[in-house]
Amino acid sequence: VITAFCLRSRKQEIIDHEITDVTFYSLTEREIDAYLSTGEPYDKAGGYGIQGWGGIFIEKVQGCYFNVVGFPLGRFYQRLKELNI
Repeated sequence: VITAFCLRSRKQEIIDHEITDVTFYSLTEREIDAYLSTGEPYDKAGGYGIQGWGGIFIEKVQGCYFNVVGFPLGRFYQRLKELNI
């Protein structure tokens, strides 16, 4: 999962990104079909929700969990502080 963002003030611009690796267990066709039948993957950018039923298929997450859920809040806040806002 890669999320990029840009912060800008009158004097400074910060462009940054967060990369998180998500590893899934091997899934059977039956597991995939069952997950699809929940309807959950259809409104997700990556086709799964780590915070929902999709989470049961995840073996490991390397990096920022919040990046997978939607936005890397920690990195964003740290970079925001650089703008003295």
